[in-house]
Amino acid sequence: MSPARMAAYWALRAVLEGEDLPRALVRERDRLPDERDRALVTELTTGTLRWLAALDYLVVRTSGRPTSRLDPEVLAVLRLGAYQLLYLDRIPASAAVNESVTLAKRIGKASASGLVNAVLRRVADTAERPALPRNPGPHGSRAAQLAYLSVAGSHPAWLAARWLDRVGFERAVAWVRFNNRAPALTLRANRLRTTVEDLSRRLAEHGVETTPTRWARDGLSVVTGTPLRTPLAGQGLFVVQDEASQLVAELVAARPGERVLDACAAPGGKTTALAAGVGERGLVVAAELRSPRVRLLQEIVRECGADAVRFVRHDLRQPPFHPVFDCVFVDAPCTGLGTVRRDPEIRWRRQADDLSRMATLQRALVEGAAAVVRPGGRLVYATCSSEPEENQAVVRAFLADHAEFALVPPGAGGPVRDELQSVTTGEGWLATTPDEHGLELFFAATLRRAE
Repeated sequence: MSPARMAAYWALRAVLEGEDLPRALVRERDRLPDERDRALVTELTTGTLRWLAALDYLVVRTSGRPTSRLDPEVLAVLRLGAYQLLYLDRIPASAAVNESVTLAKRIGKASASGLVNAVLRRVADTAERPALPRNPGPHGSRAAQLAYLSVAGSHPAWLAARWLDRVGFERAVAWVRFNNRAPALTLRANRLRTTVEDLSRRLAEHGVETTPTRWARDGLSVVTGTPLRTPLAGQGLFVVQDEASQLVAELVAARPGERVLDACAAPGGKTTALAAGVGERGLVVAAELRSPRVRLLQEIVRECGADAVRFVRHDLRQPPFHPVFDCVFVDAPCTGLGTVRRDPEIRWRRQADDLSRMATLQRALVEGAAAVVRPGGRLVYATCSSEPEENQAVVRAFLADHAEFALVPPGAGGPVRDELQSVTTGEGWLATTPDEHGLELFFAATLRRAE
């Protein structure tokens, strides 16, 4: 019995019961001594979560039972087995089926081993042409388009319907396909301690090949190797950070000597970028509400040598400061629906009514942030959500109530790189998309307070 499959089973069960995917993976994967096993655990767990709707569709068709009539333990085994059969070419079908049967027995479900064997053999027989909904094209019926996006594309039907209505079928297909491709690991060079060029060279000395990111100034995309397992890890030379997230921090445009409030700072990747911007004469106040996240924030900031950062635990909805900040950055809590490529479990945890709930919180946070921006200062609001209720709608509602603030484009405060300008819409806000930029769906807007 492969230890990787057993570890993946426990990680998958934990996530489906509500645990965060990174925490479950660290616990189950990192105890394995073999690096190949650790990699397989990550592949099996994240891949199964990514393709969950397609896998369940086939399990139901081949078993003749709805998922609600299958024990959760057996369903997890079937999902893992079906994922290997459909999406992992390097694993022989016989091995995937036999290992799944053994797994069912090991977890105390020997009575279901016959069912597991029969269902997965049927899946294997049709693996070359699985009976999933076909692409109906841009002129197909709405029902057929939604079936393709939500089942074959493995996204919640409510979210697929929103994308279909907002951006059309072809763009929605591009977004879904992007989310179903495993992302490359992306690093940001910590300019407080190194440069992009120097970091790339030093990583190469340890067998890690990288290439500069297309859009982000300080980013490196990992081609081969594992930077977190080199001696360079833990030295504060880099942080793991999505390229779109790096662009948001660049949009803040923290300048030497400024006082910046990073109002929702954890885990700290953007905080360290802001610290590099303000330099030795500036100040970054990194704020968080929950104590565990404050500790995580402190660890990352200190590791990166960001001496300009001070920490405070507070609720932005009750601002404890006077309007003294040159810039207040609100990287707001959100549904995270723009990052489902990297965090596939998010798509199954969110519901449509989460959007209005999060928007209410986001409006309150922006109101609190506005109260501490000095005259002539700026407020930068950002999310990693794909949905306008959390993005443009929040900004527009705030501006309607606050004539002293105005939306300004990135270049309003000075020269701006062409790459940053290219991910800014005509309305003036940053909005990255999979089909236009090859990036996750991030949003950011800069609002300036009148003098």
